[in-house]
Amino acid sequence: MPVQAESVWLGAARKPVRIIMVTSFLGAVAIVLGLILGGLFFGAEFDMKQVLSPTQTPTVLAMLILATIALLSAGIYLSDTRGVIESEPSGFFDIVSLICARLAMMATAGIVLVMFFEVISRYVFSKPTLWANELSLWIAGIVFLLAGLYAMQQRSHIRIFIIYDLFPRWLQKLSDVISVFLIWVFTFLLIWGGYNEAVAKFFRWETFGTAWDPPIPATIKPAILIIVLLVAIQALSNLIADWNKAPEVHLPVDEIDEHEIELIRKNLEG
Repeated sequence: MPVQAESVWLGAARKPVRIIMVTSFLGAVAIVLGLILGGLFFGAEFDMKQVLSPTQTPTVLAMLILATIALLSAGIYLSDTRGVIESEPSGFFDIVSLICARLAMMATAGIVLVMFFEVISRYVFSKPTLWANELSLWIAGIVFLLAGLYAMQQRSHIRIFIIYDLFPRWLQKLSDVISVFLIWVFTFLLIWGGYNEAVAKFFRWETFGTAWDPPIPATIKPAILIIVLLVAIQALSNLIADWNKAPEVHLPVDEIDEHEIELIRKNLEG
């Protein structure tokens, strides 16, 4: 996604965040390479099961800590730039949603890398993994949830304007209030009904019951409740940010991405 270079919110902190991101990423990569080389030349044992029990292997734990710092700092750093087709952050919660969106974008690239690794292992070296499919499923579940948060922040979720545009501004505001209220009712009922189960799954660290046995149920169930709550907060943020905006008229032409059309035109001319 093309981005604009101007700082959105970090300002002077942009450079230190970038240093943290690069340093932690290089540190994680160095440890991964060390573990791989140790297994190849020095007989050191390393497999993906150790990733699920990092406390038993300090080196793996250090790698996971550095990788987490790298991902979080990358999410913060990348949220400081705005995509050409992205709306300007205006609500009190927008930055949090943008950071989560950047993490989801990186996670999508991670799924591609995992599946690429699986294809090479399976069809080139005839050594299929036990973890690639489940890891991609695990990541995809989080990406799916965060995509909803990003869609809410960008106001790109399904909205029907045929009747809404006919309303006077006061009635549009009332419709927005009712919509946000219903979102919060849904969120409250979801958390009310799913909280005990989510807590139970998390504290007993419920796993997937496979050879690799990742804790997908223990993490996805709480993630559903947490991210749905974030979506509700973002909906409230949108309501407050849009409260004093002038009435908008939505036309089919608004859905046309001029930037994308220009890129296609340039490619065809080239």
